[in-house]
Amino acid sequence: MLTANQLINALELEGHVEGGYFKQTFKADHRPMLSTSHGDRVTMTSIYYLLTGESPIGHFHMNQSDIMHYFHMGDPITYYLINEDGSLETHILGPDPTQGHKLQMVVKGGTWKASVIPQKGLYGYGLIGEAVAPGFEYTDMQLGKRSAMLSAFPQHADVIKKLTR
Repeated sequence: MLTANQLINALELEGHVEGGYFKQTFKADHRPMLSTSHGDRVTMTSIYYLLTGESPIGHFHMNQSDIMHYFHMGDPITYYLINEDGSLETHILGPDPTQGHKLQMVVKGGTWKASVIPQKGLYGYGLIGEAVAPGFEYTDMQLGKRSAMLSAFPQHADVIKKLTR
């Protein structure tokens, strides 16, 4: 069984600003750019994203682009999504569809997203891939600030307090 550190080294992952580890694996810079309200973007980017026992939370953040998530290996990852209308959704991306896990899921741009792995998981990590369209740029991502999110979504205070810094 692979360890989180073996995956970090083998996939050349780096720490991510929202928590966890990542590496960009593809950038569609061979195609014409897309014009968006935030500027020109490549059509798509893709990353590996890893949560570990030492970095188990992907803190709340919002991207402007749609993101397709693909489960690769490890423990299931629970996602908390706060939609533009303020509703909260919970999804589990994981290896076992017979247990309600999803093997892939989409998060639409403009949705607040956080993720977490179980504290006592079998593997101690969860590895996914993400495809982002239009392609990811840091200027299109907003990290969730606890005070602002609590003000906007007081009905989700428990989740926000656990999954923001």
